[in-house]
Amino acid sequence: MDVDSGADGSVPEVPMVLIGNSSDVGWKYGKYCDPFNKSKVKCDFCGHISTGGIYRFKKHIVGVENVVSSCKKATPEAKEACKKALEKVTATKGIKRQHEQDLRDDVHISSSVGEGVSNSEPNKVGPMDKFVRPIDGKSSKEEALRQLSMNEALFKERVHQASQYVARWVYTHAIPFNALDNDEFKQMCEAIGKFGPGYEPPSQFDLREKLLTEEYARTKSLLDDREAQKNKLGCTIMTDAWTGMKRRSIMNVCMHCSGGTSFLKSKETSDVSHTGEVIFELVDKSIEEVGAEHVMQVCTDNASNNMAAKKLLLVKRPKIFWTSCATHTINLMLQGIGNIKRFKSIVDQAQKVTIFIYAHHKTLAYMRKCTKRRDIIRPGVTRFASNFLTLQSLAEKRDALRGMVVDRAWEEMPIVKTKKGKDATATLMDVNFWKGVTLCLKVFEPLFCLLHLVDGDVKPSMAWLYGEMLKAKTKIKEAFGNNEKNYRETIAIIDKKLKGRLDSPLHKTAYLLNPHYTYANKEIFDDSSMTVALMRCAEQYFGDDEISLKKMINEEWLLYENMEGPFKKNLASSWERADYNPVGWWKLYGTEVPLLQKMAMRILSLTSSSSGCERNWSVYEMIHTKRRNRLTIDRLNNMVYIQFNTRMLSKRQRLKDKKKADSLLSNDASEAQGWLFEGGDDHALVVFRDDEDGDQGVHPATGIPYDVIGEALGAQEQLQVRRSARVRDLEEEEFESEEEDVLQDDDIEYEDDDEY
Repeated sequence: MDVDSGADGSVPEVPMVLIGNSSDVGWKYGKYCDPFNKSKVKCDFCGHISTGGIYRFKKHIVGVENVVSSCKKATPEAKEACKKALEKVTATKGIKRQHEQDLRDDVHISSSVGEGVSNSEPNKVGPMDKFVRPIDGKSSKEEALRQLSMNEALFKERVHQASQYVARWVYTHAIPFNALDNDEFKQMCEAIGKFGPGYEPPSQFDLREKLLTEEYARTKSLLDDREAQKNKLGCTIMTDAWTGMKRRSIMNVCMHCSGGTSFLKSKETSDVSHTGEVIFELVDKSIEEVGAEHVMQVCTDNASNNMAAKKLLLVKRPKIFWTSCATHTINLMLQGIGNIKRFKSIVDQAQKVTIFIYAHHKTLAYMRKCTKRRDIIRPGVTRFASNFLTLQSLAEKRDALRGMVVDRAWEEMPIVKTKKGKDATATLMDVNFWKGVTLCLKVFEPLFCLLHLVDGDVKPSMAWLYGEMLKAKTKIKEAFGNNEKNYRETIAIIDKKLKGRLDSPLHKTAYLLNPHYTYANKEIFDDSSMTVALMRCAEQYFGDDEISLKKMINEEWLLYENMEGPFKKNLASSWERADYNPVGWWKLYGTEVPLLQKMAMRILSLTSSSSGCERNWSVYEMIHTKRRNRLTIDRLNNMVYIQFNTRMLSKRQRLKDKKKADSLLSNDASEAQGWLFEGGDDHALVVFRDDEDGDQGVHPATGIPYDVIGEALGAQEQLQVRRSARVRDLEEEEFESEEEDVLQDDDIEYEDDDEY
């Protein structure tokens, strides 16, 4: 129903005017007229009051016939903006309905299970049953409508009753709410509904044995297309280690090809130290299983034991490259830059502000009111990601926060009159602080764009890493006004971490093979260091095949460098676009240089990061809980295989459907504790260690590095601050008391609704 505000003042004036918290375009043209009834929205153009919320109000602006009264004074721009918003909602709902219907159609249940059972379909209740039912043909129109209305009410009641049983199971067994918001759960409900009454759920034995084996085989079959991609363009082997709650150590192996990352296997290594020999044996065996002819590189972090394994692998398999993880290296750069005094002081100031605001009910509630219920803190997957994302959030809300601290309601809060409160207020009003935040973002942003590239799994990153790193350094220098004195320390840290890790012959050759960089700047071909890198990479790639090596370098390379043959075609200029596909480009235009074409396609389809393998540990922690810590390694391996690969397949589908998510945002606040309470950074779960900055000593008798021995003995775990109930989530608001009862680790299990 819509109500027009008459000239006689029949609609009482409301002293408070509210704007919706969302970023909906409708709020540009209307506002709440009653703070206690948010279904009423008043039009800024004609004063009309729509009941039904912002969605119905946009229909008023557009002028949807036979639904709402049209606005006679709305501008064409307003009508067009609201029309597009309504069409977007309609399209989104249509896509969602079609997706859910496809899920239902994919569920197949046999209609007969044996002799004596009816072949007829069970009596199903579908979406249309709430609108149609057998109606007596002799009934009057009024009686028919009444029967239809009763049928809709009965349908809603049946849905509600069924939902009560689902809710009871969720509440009783602490199932995360968002576990129900996935395709597998919807298909499960559809399958049970199609089966009909009398369905008996599987036993624990069935879940552990037969069904687990069958689901493992099904998941493996879904990855068949990656086998074809691996055989054609090669792949990367990635490995990492994890220690469970009972000191059980597990090493896992993942494979990356142009189709994405997939989990291969895990191996328990509790009885051995993670020495270079152990890692080498695991990697070498995995290469053998995948096929040595298909493996182009091994990617790990730069730990000393991994570097020892690298030397052993190069002796046995000299044609396989071993590279350092780009995600790990870039995080080390951010760690080093973040420790520079001028940046650390800004982060420390900002953290004191958020700690003060989030530590008290009133300040937190008032901040959320001023920012339209948008939190300042944005948790990232690492401590450095949390720092950047939260500083970015602060900058976006700068005006709202400064307006907050000059408001009388803020000044009248007793807690604001304390020293910490005055410091927080002064910081938010300090011009130099905001200048420092801006500089931090300008310096950190190029590296975070690189993290998005190498950690996002949107496209193979080897083709772009080195070129984008050079661009990032240029942007950082510009952030300092190209003043060498100002940027010298920052660039020195980047160069130190870059050297020997992300500037290998393989990285530089990928840079040379990407015409997006080389054809845009032909001087790159004249750089002697690039030529040397190309020679070394080609020598390792071709191995003992000197004939092919000489032909590629002396004949084919010159055609590419001089843009001759197919490379000079007008169509080949697609390399100018930033979103072009380097592998596809070489497939089309490298036909006259087959040796160089094959090498380019295999190198440019590689990943530069092993973060997909490291991300696997969240799956391990979820499956290997305190209640399930007696799972055998084989069952654990199968369950991780199913869950990890299913997630990766879903992620690739989301990317294909353009439903991209920020890969640096986290589902929980475990890596943002430094923004919630003092000393919170000590609770970070992801720790980046740089062996170049640590103790490189080895045990004289065994030759094992002391850091490996310390890890095996649990030295860091013993000295680390225990993760207890002190770890907080953003939705917790009971922070006011400093005398909290801290639970021990053995008394509490950690689980987050967003984990699934």
